[in-house]
Amino acid sequence: MKLKKISEVKYLIEKSGDMNTDAVVFASEKILPKILEDKSLEQLINVASLPGIVGNAVAMPDIHWGYGFPVGGVAAFDVNEGIVSPGGVGFDINCGVRLHLTNLQYEDIKEKIEDIVNWVFKLVPAGVGLSGHIKLGKTEMKKVAEQGVRFVIQELGYGSPEETESIESFGCIEGADFSTVSEKAYERGRDQLGTVGSGNHFIEIGVVDKIFRSDIAKKWGLRENQVTVLIHSGSRGFGHQICDDYIRVALRWCEKNRISLKDRQLAFMSIKSQEAKGYISSMKCAINYAFSNRLIIAHFTREAIKKALNISDRDLDFKLLYDVAHNTAKIEKHKVNGKEVQVIVHRKGATRAFPPWHPEVPERYKETGQPVIIPGDMGRYSFLLVGTEKSMVESFGSTCHGAGRMMSRNQAVKIARGRNITKELKDRGIIVKAREVHLLAEEMPEAYKDVSDVVSVCEDAELSLVVARLKPLGVIKG
Repeated sequence: MKLKKISEVKYLIEKSGDMNTDAVVFASEKILPKILEDKSLEQLINVASLPGIVGNAVAMPDIHWGYGFPVGGVAAFDVNEGIVSPGGVGFDINCGVRLHLTNLQYEDIKEKIEDIVNWVFKLVPAGVGLSGHIKLGKTEMKKVAEQGVRFVIQELGYGSPEETESIESFGCIEGADFSTVSEKAYERGRDQLGTVGSGNHFIEIGVVDKIFRSDIAKKWGLRENQVTVLIHSGSRGFGHQICDDYIRVALRWCEKNRISLKDRQLAFMSIKSQEAKGYISSMKCAINYAFSNRLIIAHFTREAIKKALNISDRDLDFKLLYDVAHNTAKIEKHKVNGKEVQVIVHRKGATRAFPPWHPEVPERYKETGQPVIIPGDMGRYSFLLVGTEKSMVESFGSTCHGAGRMMSRNQAVKIARGRNITKELKDRGIIVKAREVHLLAEEMPEAYKDVSDVVSVCEDAELSLVVARLKPLGVIKG
């Protein structure tokens, strides 16, 4: 594998061997050595070898080893001649992030951060296999899967209609058909709405630490020292089971059609096949479920903050800035070699970053471009970015999705042995609470790249531009 330097933040792996297209890697000289430590770029080359790929296979600076596709990978496939791959979306379908702004300043909560964390931990189930406050029968589950947040707002009474404009795809991607979802997926998801889950998912009480683009920040309602809430979760066991089910379907499809795979985790289906249609429909159900999950988590987080501070809704003024999705495959129009084509864009650990006036950007963000929320690790920073026109040319309207792991969970646990991560973070002014203590070792800051380096690459490449930096004050983990 030979990397050709195109610019300070862009590298090219030219088409060779089985590759059907070039692969592009966005990285700096500081980040690149870490990327080369695992086999993520080999996975990217494998993606570039898939049939029906359109344009380049793309790696974001937070890229790392994943299942089949690398995490931080973007690839688009022709909607008529291409493929869809469950591994190109991942197990946590529509793992994503929502950012809420409040009317509070840091001074209002600095003595109450631990109380807030304790109340959020009490009201929002966080951890593997935990049930939420809502138990859904099949009729209600079907409505969540097919209607997304519309059903949750109108019939379950969480959130508000105004929120839908601040959610990617307005909180419901059309074409979801619950009949394509297995019984096992339903059973796993029926009681998990409003739960955070484990791994890298979290609820973070933070503060606007620095504003970089004051014009956009003002339009979005941001100010320095403003208290914020980040929620990072996905489709839980529901989406995981859908991915698991359809990986098996994809493997059988490849065997039936005598397709030799470089990596069985890259199993795919022709987009024209009934199997692919079933997967896409089920995946959409999981996307809608995840949007609904984050909305309900937000409801109980708001209630927890009100209880901790003994304040009203009016005092808190808990407003959704935006909710973005990762881990999706979406049919979109993009220009490739000067020609507009319809493609299915796989974003695995990547975020949409659509520019001003794009038809899929909500009206309230038409003038500025789409907000992009990039969480970091629990000890440093997160960032709020904005989409750009350049991303449409370079990366199918995509940018990074987070800091990106730098070491495996097992490595992190070994390195953290004998340390008290909770105390270390408290000494830095960050209150952390987790149901599983070992998770704090897995998720310690050193396990991740510095998200500042990651977003700097994306800004230098003009895939997205930095609007503001957020600093964590309190973090709830599974």
